[in-house]
Amino acid sequence: MELRQLRYFVAIVDHGSLSRAALVLHVAQPALTQQLRALEEELGARLLHRSAQGVLSTDAGKVFYEHAQAILKQVADARAAVTQSADRPSGGVTLGLPHSISGALALPLLRAARAAYPEITLQLTEEISGNLTEQLKSGRLNLAVLFDDAPREHFAATALVEEDLMFVCRAGSSLAPPDAGVSLAQALDAPLILPAQQQGVRPLIEQAARRAGLVLENVIEINSIAILKSALLADMGATLLPVAPLQEEIASGALAAWPLLEPGLARRVTLCSSRNIPLTNAAAAIGKLVRQVTEELCAAGTWRGARLIAA
Repeated sequence: MELRQLRYFVAIVDHGSLSRAALVLHVAQPALTQQLRALEEELGARLLHRSAQGVLSTDAGKVFYEHAQAILKQVADARAAVTQSADRPSGGVTLGLPHSISGALALPLLRAARAAYPEITLQLTEEISGNLTEQLKSGRLNLAVLFDDAPREHFAATALVEEDLMFVCRAGSSLAPPDAGVSLAQALDAPLILPAQQQGVRPLIEQAARRAGLVLENVIEINSIAILKSALLADMGATLLPVAPLQEEIASGALAAWPLLEPGLARRVTLCSSRNIPLTNAAAAIGKLVRQVTEELCAAGTWRGARLIAA
């Protein structure tokens, strides 16, 4: 198996046809077809379905595509690590952000990276936390912002902030609590809109409920922040979340938030990298910048509900 075969395969999948991939790669289409056939023979599996409309990945092809992407990224990172300067880091860095963090961190970080490191190409990927974990393990991400349930045996982690969970519902909703705060038992009595199990804050809430002898039921599971906001605004239920992804709606008065009491819950946000794949100078520089931007956001109160964890 050769690196060029991996590049050819990824290009074919990305462009959806052999002919378009051949044009982009500047390779004759018969040669591209030959390399693809050799790759499928070596793997003993068909990777693509071919038709007049183009190509689609088979199940085996989808699995191989993820590995091929990770291998090509690690090769590019290894090349960059050898050639780039520690004083002027350059090259590509891919950072993964959970949906619920990107609203607070993504734009300030992009601005800071462009100002401090113009020769670094920073690519941000927004995913649910479970997907980010797998992508960081495989090497498709250089860095990822994850929560305190990240598998520590695989990652080196730097703590960033703690975010308090709050009870949030539509302003004026019948679900709004009468007092200045709400207990966990009161919160769990309401119909809750939460991420699916093992995603985001859900494990934290499930664990707290078990410790308190409570049951989490009557849950609407939504993994998309945008759809969750729409459901809250439609008064389909309340949620238990940090306020950062909802701060625009809270500031406008469309949503209202109350602190969670008895007990309060907070999640720890960490910056993670793989223990097995060394960071390039560029990735290390972006990692330091994430910490710096986080400190600035907390000092300014821009990252609402977040408490900086001392370095």
